[in-house]
Amino acid sequence: MQEALTPGHLKKAKLMFFFTRYPSSTLLKTYFLDVQFSRCITSQLIKWFSNFREFYYIQVEKFARQALLEGVVDACTLQVSRDSELFRALNMHYNKGNDFEVPGRFLEVASLTLQEFFSAVRAGKDADPSWKKPIYKIISKLDSDIPEGFKAARCSQELLRS
Repeated sequence: MQEALTPGHLKKAKLMFFFTRYPSSTLLKTYFLDVQFSRCITSQLIKWFSNFREFYYIQVEKFARQALLEGVVDACTLQVSRDSELFRALNMHYNKGNDFEVPGRFLEVASLTLQEFFSAVRAGKDADPSWKKPIYKIISKLDSDIPEGFKAARCSQELLRS
């Protein structure tokens, strides 16, 4: 049991973000079995996911605003694919070595997030200080099951090999 989080734990958490953007502390405890949980450890993991979400939403909003400037009018035409700039930015942040196969479901969630941001900005909802909250609520319901392999203490090496 470790009493502190390591760079390996950070990498694991980043990869888990592809499946869950809003993990509960209970969920985190089931996937970090090699960590001696304390209030501090739990807070740090929750903070990591909060930071991951912040980066994610900043990137998506930036691309939504760019699409508007480029004259896109239909949100449904906005899709995040493996060769899109938005995917590259997100993948570089969460999967720096590009040695993990990002699940297709993440692309679907990212596409929906992009469409929601685009529609909200296009409708002028960004004039309201809390305009992002409805988007967060939608996205929070789209978390997927995290593969069992993430429960292993050495999951990073195992997942990266597959």
